[in-house]
Amino acid sequence: MKNDARISSTRLYEGKIFKLDLDRVRFPDGSEGEMAIVRHPGASAIVPFLSDPGGEDPDLLLLRQYRYAAGGYLYEIPAGRLDPGEEPLECAHRELREETGCTAESVQEMCAPFMTPGFADERIHIFLATGLTRGETAHEPDEFAEVEVVKLSRVLAMIEQGEIVDAKTIVGILFAAGFRAGR
Repeated sequence: MKNDARISSTRLYEGKIFKLDLDRVRFPDGSEGEMAIVRHPGASAIVPFLSDPGGEDPDLLLLRQYRYAAGGYLYEIPAGRLDPGEEPLECAHRELREETGCTAESVQEMCAPFMTPGFADERIHIFLATGLTRGETAHEPDEFAEVEVVKLSRVLAMIEQGEIVDAKTIVGILFAAGFRAGR
């Protein structure tokens, strides 16, 4: 998706995870204004099924991960930022291995939504992983996560009851349940 509305851009901040730009833009009606935009390299997330997603009530892996910005632990699917030059599929395999210790026979992209397009260009490529072989995790020093095996029916109930509030996790699980599992 090309954005030709930008007239000029000033970098306000550059950190390890994102950059912040102040852009002068031309809006669809021809008027001009300023927009603060968070620039993010993108990420990959994985819905890892431990058993056949088309089975009766398949098992999948969730992370119970500490998130400072959220004020505690969240249930999430494995995910991580794209490294420079890294393809989303390569990132998905890497993050699955690092965060769950698993490798997958099959990893297929399901969707790639923008997460907060009102102020950020971050796009997360969400994959479905099957044929998992378990191994050892390799968490980064600032990652505090436990891997849990959860039935799909329970995960859907957790979303409905507000126990799962992470957007990429909700999108990934509901996409997998609605369009992949049971087919």
